This record gives sequence, C-alpha cells and structure tokens, in this order.
Amino acid sequence: MRDVAIVAFAQSRHARSTAEVSEVELLMPVLHEALAQVELKASDIGFTCSGSSDYLAGRAFSFTMALDGVGAWPPISESHVEMDGAWALYEAWVKILTGEADTALVYSYGKSSPGDVREVLTRQLDPYYVAPLWPDPVALAALQARALIDAGHTSEPELAGVAARNRASARDNPYAQLTTVRDGGEYVVQPLRRQDCPPVGDGAAAIVLAAGDTARRLCARPAWIRGLDHRIEAHSLGVRDLTDSPSTRLAAERAGLFDAPVDTAELHAPFTSQEVVLRRALRLGDDVDVNPSGGPLAANPMMAAGLIRLGEAAARIHRGDSDRAVAHATSGPCLQQNLVAVLEGDVK
Repeated sequence: MRDVAIVAFAQSRHARSTAEVSEVELLMPVLHEALAQVELKASDIGFTCSGSSDYLAGRAFSFTMALDGVGAWPPISESHVEMDGAWALYEAWVKILTGEADTALVYSYGKSSPGDVREVLTRQLDPYYVAPLWPDPVALAALQARALIDAGHTSEPELAGVAARNRASARDNPYAQLTTVRDGGEYVVQPLRRQDCPPVGDGAAAIVLAAGDTARRLCARPAWIRGLDHRIEAHSLGVRDLTDSPSTRLAAERAGLFDAPVDTAELHAPFTSQEVVLRRALRLGDDVDVNPSGGPLAANPMMAAGLIRLGEAAARIHRGDSDRAVAHATSGPCLQQNLVAVLEGDVK
C-alpha cells in the first residue's frame, strides 16, 4: 500500500447562520487557505472529492454549484458523496492508493440555517416504521442516553462533565461556535439538556491529501493515514443495542487502532451520551486527550463536522502536539454509520 498523508487542513469560522453568503462564498476562502498551506494550485490536484447534502440545500445536485469555488475548467477528475466529508476523504484515499492520483483535495460544507434541520434529518430514518413517527435526532439521542443511564454506563452529572470538558477545551479554538449555557440549560428532550446537544450552524472544511515523497515535500510533518475503515449498523433501531457501537469497534480493529496506544482522539459525538459509547468502543483511557478542539459540542456544521475531526487530529500532528491519533466520524441516527482513521506523525 502507498503511504498517504493529510498535509493541509482548513475550516471556516462556523456561525449559526450564513444566510448572507452562498455555498460557493462559504467554501472558497477555505479551499484557498488549504491549497495555500502547501503552495498548490487547483490545477496541481489529481483528484477532487466533496461531501454535502441536497436535503439541506433544498435542491437537487446542489453540489455542482459548489464546484465553481474549486474551478471545474479545464475539466478535473471529480466525485461527490451525499455524506459527511469524512467519507469523501475515504474515497480520495482509495483513489490515491490505487495510483490514479498523487494528490487530492477533499472538502465538505453544510448550511443548516435555511430550514429546520431537526425535521430534515428525519428523512434518513426507516421509511416504514420510524420516519412516519417523525422522531428528530435529539429525541433519538435521548433514547440512547436513557438506555445508557438505565444500564449504569453513565449519569446526568457525568454527561454534564463531558459537556463542560469539551466546551472548556474549545475556549482556545477560534473556529468554535461557543454558546453560553447556564445551570446546565433546560431539558431539550429528557434526559438531554441544552448543554448535551450540539450547536446548529453553517460551515465548511477542506483537506489536502498527498502520497509518499509528495507529502514529505509539501508538509514538514505529514499526518500519515495508517488505517482507515468504516462500518454500518442495522438500519432498524429496534434491533440495535444503543448502549454499544460494534461498527465503531470493528472499524477501529480494521484500521489498526488497537495495535498501539494513541495520545489524541477527535470524536464526532454530537451528543454527550454518544461520547460515552465511543470511548468504550474505542477503548480510550483517561490518558487520551479527547476532543482537544472542543469537538462537535463546540462546532457542528452539518456534513463537515466529521471531516473536521480528521483535520483537527492531523493538525495536532503537524504542530507536533500529537504522535498517534484516532479520528472518528459518524452519520445517521444514534451512531448508525461510523468511520475510524488512525493517524501518525514521523518519529521526532
């Protein structure tokens, strides 16, 4: 297998609403920043892949308009996934492994502000038994939290501690979308309070991948992707154990996470209860720095939050703050789909 690394990462300043700008205007500064970090032009990129959702935009093939921010002429090798950008990165990684490209640009974006994202996300549920009931993501996450509490895996005070730690970590993150929550906030759906839920916001992110010597030339300390895998749970919530995530555990095993210790974990856990599940599935001890960026509890742009987890983990390796990190991304209700990546920096 070829050595592939993340060599650049950029993200927008996430905001509750960016109604005054289009997707292209939201995306272009991020793309330019990522390419500038490695002194590349769009014409130097061998493959481009994006992640977004037409449901959020409210129109079909909306991702084609975002290509204006990349520059689709002269013609480029390009693809798109109707998923979080972390899955676009997976496709780009495979493209480089096959030898069809030496560099790749991966980007994703989401604008939740135009409509009710909690209502929109009900459309990803089982259309026969669950979707007709219109349970939104917060209600489903509350079911998961209640199952965890009843099983003795956590408690409301422990969930409050998870929220406090993530938001404290985010104070030094200029991209975080911090909100003030007093006294834990009101219950949104019991047992989840406002502090247990992610902020809704708009944002974008971009990552540049490169292979072998190209990566070493472009970046002083590349974040090498040592393993990357994604797995999916059963679609029906009724046949799943919501207190566990076997798909995350399997993806971690296939990615080689358990072969050696990690010092950093960036977890795509939009709800505090989901961090409890992921820490157990990934076997993360107290010695691991979990979500030093603040995680999605501090900034959760739809379709980009998972890609940001990979970018934040890679950025710590670039800076020398981490040597071996794990990044996780999820999609669907109650951690239905899970991607795990193991990143390493060269020995100092």
